[in-house]
Amino acid sequence: MLRSLISQLAVTFCLILIIHSNPAYSDDENRTVYDVLQDYDLPVGLLPEGVTGYELDHTTGKLSVTLSDTCSFSEGKYQLKYEATVKCYISNDKLSSLEGVSVKFSDVWVNIVEIVRRGNDIDFSIGIGKAAFPLEYFEESPQCGCGMNCSRRPALRKLMTNR
Repeated sequence: MLRSLISQLAVTFCLILIIHSNPAYSDDENRTVYDVLQDYDLPVGLLPEGVTGYELDHTTGKLSVTLSDTCSFSEGKYQLKYEATVKCYISNDKLSSLEGVSVKFSDVWVNIVEIVRRGNDIDFSIGIGKAAFPLEYFEESPQCGCGMNCSRRPALRKLMTNR
């Protein structure tokens, strides 16, 4: 009887370890990917509205974000495009090995490969160059189709055009 009880406890313990050792979490219950960005000291506006899900491996920082569809919009002289799936590695102040986000530069689409927060600036890298923008531009998520130029964001639109 003692042997049976020990073996049942061992099986239960193994099942608990297997269930809780999986580092990939999908939608961490009520948390959004926007919450995750803030956990890593990144602004929510790095991702557009319309995220339908995400998976985060807390051990490696591997992040996969799913949008309902591809998303594109213009911001000033830049045109941005997000694929339906965006992948990267997230760490404090940084998204690296970024896949699925591109910017139109001189009539050519180039991939944004890294985004880094440096104090009150956000640096976007395309590998051979980078551009820095004020953190305040990314306090809200852009909308697909209209970006930050939507009618509900007049103060931010004014701020961006006055730079």
